[in-house]
This record gives sequence, C-alpha cells and structure tokens, in this order.
Amino acid sequence: MSRYIIRRLIQAIPVLLGATLLIYAIVFALPGDPIAALMGEKRMDPNLVTIMREQYHLNDPFLVQYWYYLVGLFGGDFGTTFAGVPVTDIMAGKFQVTINLAMTALVMEAVIGVGLGLYAALRHGRAQDSMVLASTLVLISIPTLVTGFVLQLLLGVKVGLFPVAGVTDGWRSYLLPGFVLAGTSIAYLTRLTRTSLVETLRADYIRTAVAKGLPRRRVVGRHALRNALIPLITYLGADLGTLMGGAVITETIFNLPGIGQQLFSSVYLREQSVVVGIVTVLVLIYILANLIVDLLYAVLDPRIRYE
Repeated sequence: MSRYIIRRLIQAIPVLLGATLLIYAIVFALPGDPIAALMGEKRMDPNLVTIMREQYHLNDPFLVQYWYYLVGLFGGDFGTTFAGVPVTDIMAGKFQVTINLAMTALVMEAVIGVGLGLYAALRHGRAQDSMVLASTLVLISIPTLVTGFVLQLLLGVKVGLFPVAGVTDGWRSYLLPGFVLAGTSIAYLTRLTRTSLVETLRADYIRTAVAKGLPRRRVVGRHALRNALIPLITYLGADLGTLMGGAVITETIFNLPGIGQQLFSSVYLREQSVVVGIVTVLVLIYILANLIVDLLYAVLDPRIRYE
C-alpha cells in the first residue's frame, strides 16, 4: 500500500507541472499590461514602472518568467501580487470560504443524491421512480445561474429562510449557495446511484441472499448498496475538485469572498502568481481526493489490493 501511495505521488509531479505551465501560459498570453491594469486610469512614474517590471521579471521571456515562478513554488513561495501582497495571505482567507462552500455542497450531494437514487432504485418501474427521474432531468436542464437567482429571490428575499448574500450567519450562509452549487451534481449522482443499485439488485448473489431469507434491509444495506458505492465514491471524489473550481458563479451570485471571485479578478488584472497559485492548490486537492478514492476501493471491496 505504501509503495502504491508513493508511486501515485510521484505520478502527480508531471501533472502539477503541466497544469501550472498551461495556466501560466494562458495568463501570459492575455492582452494588456498588468502594471497598467493595476494603476487603472492613474498615471504612474515611468521610473517606478521600470523598477516594477524588473522586479517581477515582466521584461523576460515566458520560459524565464515561468522558471522563476517554479523555483519559488518548490521553495514554498507562491510569490506576491503586483501590489506587494503575498499570495499565500490572499489564498488563506479565500480558500477557507470556498472549502466551506464546497464541503457543504458535497455533503448535500452525497446525502440527497444517494438517498433519492436509493429511493428510486427500490421502486424501479413505479410512478415514484419516474417522478425522481423527471425531477433530476429538470434540475440538469436549468442553468446554475438561473437556479441561484431564483432560489435567492424566493428563499432569501421573499421567505427569509436563508441569508441573501455574504457570510453573515455562520454555516447557514453556506446552505443555500451550497445547494445551488451542488444542484446539477445531485441530479447526476441520483441517476448514477439508481442505475448502479438497480444493476446490483439483479445480481445472482443478491437473489441468493433473498432466497436464504435475509431481511430486505440487510440485503440492500450490507450487500447491494456496499457494492454499488464504488462508482459513487469515484464520482464524489472527482466532483470535489469540480465543485471548488466551479464556484465562481455561485460565489458571485451570493457575494461570497472565496477563490472564485479572487480568480476572476486576478485573471482580469493578469496576476499570474495568484492565478497559478490558486490553480496549483486546486490541482493538489484534486490529486489528493482521487488518491483517497482509490484507497477507499479496498475498503469497499476486499478483493481489490494495491501492491
């Protein structure tokens, strides 16, 4: 097991390098001058502009700039913004908001998605099954932007059940945006759970367990659901990175000061160090989540072993 973990971590190095190189190249190719974007319409002393361009290596070729960033990154230095603020200080506060939002969405996705999928699978072919499938189709069809504004208006403004914007009421501030962020994923996970469980319930060992007279709850919970969880765990692990990276729209709608808003503003200002720093952390989270998912396979299915 330890050798497998080390091998996976080594394999993550080229993935990390490729992701940072690609994002750095995209930000580098954006039109405009980052120093001019920093000052806006204000005029800046030409000598100060020259000093800043030398300090941040803006006059160097792309590969030279990327090399300087990479050396600092492997030394634990994510760089500083053009305003002189360390990138780690920016990410520390912003990531906490986005992690809270993503974890809230992931818990909702797992509980609601698996619950509805289990409900539909146990009533396969009935009216309840069709109703769940129709509901998920509607949820998939509606864009997140529309869902966010509608729920914000109805549940936040009209009814007043949840805060409308910002982090003003602890975890309650994350419930509504968390559901909006997880909406599409809930629909997909519900369908995946239903399909996986229906196929598992048709297996020979399930029919054998039923023929032996085992209680239905034990057959479904201990035998069928446990084997059906493997594709669900895979989806949830991959979706964690998607939820964190796709929080831009949700954070904008609910005015949450997370990495989504920070990433958008940093791209606009061409803050390479901030953009690449955020993406690097997201890639690390995605790699770690997939590693944990692979290790969970052996827990769910004893036949799976990593040598």
